[in-house]
Amino acid sequence: MENNNVMRQFDQIEEKVGNLIERCKLLGKLNSELSAKVKSLEAELTEKVETENKHSEQKALIRSKIDNLLSKLDMFNENKVE
Repeated sequence: MENNNVMRQFDQIEEKVGNLIERCKLLGKLNSELSAKVKSLEAELTEKVETENKHSEQKALIRSKIDNLLSKLDMFNENKVE
């Protein structure tokens, strides 16, 4: 009788260990998928940051050119008035 009880406990432990192994495999796969997704999102973010920086540089260059043109117009108007 006691032998059957011990065998049943071993069977339960074996089943639980099997479930834990399957769970670990599943979590490992999920972890790999999430790591790949993070890597992809980081690359996408880097690309967007670079694009934003280029736009900021272009905006600053355009602003500088506009300011220079406005300055030239002001100087032209001052010379014309005299």
